[in-house]
Amino acid sequence: LAIGLAIAVMRRIPANDAAVRRGEWTTPSTPVLHGKTLGIVGLGQVGRQVARIASVFGMRVLGWSPRLSDAAAKEAGAERRDLDDLLAESDVVSIHASLTPASRGLLNARRLALMKPTAYLINTARGPILDERALIAALGERRLAGAGLDVFDQEPLPPGHPLTKLQNVVLQPHIGYPTDDGYRRFSEAASRVLLDWMD
Repeated sequence: LAIGLAIAVMRRIPANDAAVRRGEWTTPSTPVLHGKTLGIVGLGQVGRQVARIASVFGMRVLGWSPRLSDAAAKEAGAERRDLDDLLAESDVVSIHASLTPASRGLLNARRLALMKPTAYLINTARGPILDERALIAALGERRLAGAGLDVFDQEPLPPGHPLTKLQNVVLQPHIGYPTDDGYRRFSEAASRVLLDWMD
């Protein structure tokens, strides 16, 4: 989903789909993932999977986690960076950290200001890790190129929310977890627990 959101917002897939349906036929020049730098905030189990997928696209991968070592980053196919440096160097930043008291508001206005104006931010982790107001301001003022978001401070996203008015953001209704594979694993785990209890 993180990679899909990055492609969708960078290649303007939802906007182009809407334009074609309106009878328009424009061909904007858009950026691709190949050759870009992906910064992963939270290089845990999910972040490592995203790093593997990014490598297939020919991306350079940077990683940050609170206790990440150089060796662990290298094993995941990434280069370890301090968070501020990761934000400044990356063309795409994807959040995969857990929500904890320490990570709440981790990407605040100061940190978002470190990102390139051509950079994209993807959040499929938890809404409150990101300062939503600061993101809205950065996107509205074009200090960031765009964002792909699956999680928010308040869910469902209220009607008329400022994010829904921005053209450079792709929004999803927290669909990261409900997948065929996810539900299969949930049901298998539930079955194992019930069988263990019965035994």
